Amino acid sequence: MPQRIVIIGNSATGKTTLARELASKLGCAHIERDALQWKAGWKTPTDAEFRERVAEAIKGERWVADGNFSRVRDVVWGRADTLIWLDYPLWFILWRLTRRSWQRIRQQEVLWNGNRETWRHLLARDGVFMWTLKAHFRHHQDYPKLFLEPQFQHLAVVRLRSARATGEWLNALVAL
Repeated sequence: MPQRIVIIGNSATGKTTLARELASKLGCAHIERDALQWKAGWKTPTDAEFRERVAEAIKGERWVADGNFSRVRDVVWGRADTLIWLDYPLWFILWRLTRRSWQRIRQQEVLWNGNRETWRHLLARDGVFMWTLKAHFRHHQDYPKLFLEPQFQHLAVVRLRSARATGEWLNALVAL
């Protein structure tokens, strides 16, 4: 049974939802990367501050962390024993991103540290929509290579290519 799980994937793949559910079923801590990354006003901590926050969050023996954590990959992946990659089709991701963002904007949902998503966050050149497009292709190029690096050979990698496959995997894991 996995003890320290990191869930990666593009925006709107359901990383946080899966991590929350998995942590609840396994009775362990859920670590949300966005809560550690975003300060008020959508400001980001320095790399040193972020590394310190993340290292503190993952020092326990049992946890589920969601988020790609590229700035602190060595720390998170180094402590994890299992990595779940939510590798969904781009059309599905963009549909979910649009639906999720529309809901957040319409309801003025308060996210991490008082931040709220706006149309600018979604549609700007440096916004989440463009980031998601770029990240999709970057992940497909980078992740398989990263999984082969010696410092990450200890990870049990689970690549899930659909929401249905994710649900089936979760049900099978919990049934163990």
